[in-house]
Amino acid sequence: MAGIYIHIPYCKQACHYCDFHFSTNLNTKSDLIDAILKEIELQKHYLLNETIETIYFGGGTPSLLSTQELSTILQKIYENFSIGDNPEITLEANPDDLGQSKLEELKAAGINRLSIGIQSFDDQILSYFNRAHNSQMAINSVWNAKQIGFQNISIDLIFGVPNQSLDALGKDLEQALKLSVPHISIYGLTIEENTVFGKWEKQDKLTPIDEDLAAEHLTLIMNTLAASGYEQYEISNFCLPGFESRHNSSYWHRKKYLGLGPAAHSYNGTERQFNHANNIKYIKSLNSNELPISIEKLSIEDQINEMILTQLRLKEGLNFVSLKKNFDFELLEERKDQIQEFLQMNMLEIDGNFLRLTSNGKLLADFITEKLII
Repeated sequence: MAGIYIHIPYCKQACHYCDFHFSTNLNTKSDLIDAILKEIELQKHYLLNETIETIYFGGGTPSLLSTQELSTILQKIYENFSIGDNPEITLEANPDDLGQSKLEELKAAGINRLSIGIQSFDDQILSYFNRAHNSQMAINSVWNAKQIGFQNISIDLIFGVPNQSLDALGKDLEQALKLSVPHISIYGLTIEENTVFGKWEKQDKLTPIDEDLAAEHLTLIMNTLAASGYEQYEISNFCLPGFESRHNSSYWHRKKYLGLGPAAHSYNGTERQFNHANNIKYIKSLNSNELPISIEKLSIEDQINEMILTQLRLKEGLNFVSLKKNFDFELLEERKDQIQEFLQMNMLEIDGNFLRLTSNGKLLADFITEKLII
């Protein structure tokens, strides 16, 4: 089965850490939606008639769209693709967009999973991030969603914020657990060059968190959530049993997916497509019945590296037997010295056909991965 991702490139305001493609000018919204509808028609054969298992509205801030606009996109997808019997349909949303009437409309429209961008329950941190909501709005958005009948709810949090103490992070986790959401995604803050934080760093107005303290943050997160029954099924993602993100899991398991909207990516097993990250160019191309894409053919080395990059982040780890079967690459032999070193350091472990990060290894996942890829 395959998935469809729709990138909605609009936000009320720019968060200081974000380098995703978005615009705070909503004047092109109607034209862009029409362009997405056209792209759906032009790309209906991209997945070779595979059944669609998941649909994901990301961004940007998809909750800025009206329910009618979301329904129009969903209807066009249903008209052009074969949709499974129980699709996971996710909407990324900000707390300030999730009033009771909007939640009722979203549920009626077929949205059955919410991914709420809370980021923190600390009002000082939210202001530092330039978020449009406060902590009470975040709490209310979750309780309101539950009251309306949403059961599959995920919240996003960020750790590793400059000057964020372990105690402050612990309070964030405590509040998250009080909400009893079945899924929590929690990401380490990365300072990206073309963001406000990136500019502040260059001006010495911001100092990234010390790596050792960031590792303590992640250790606290893993221990706290594990003690409350959450499984770390991917390095940044924790869930109660049965509530894994089916859509995001498809990326990590290298399933096929179609990306719609400006800056969206697609993958069909042998190549990747990249949509133009420019709203006006995207709209103009589709108005001319042209796909706004560039294509990257994946070499065998590319595919090997992608499998290592994605699967090593998963709880089950990297299936090195499957790597050998699919690409004739003997990981344990080709990276024998590096793997042996990480095994001795208790960073990696081997379980049957799988090479897996230990709890210690998860603290250095990017470094370990870099040593294993081609």
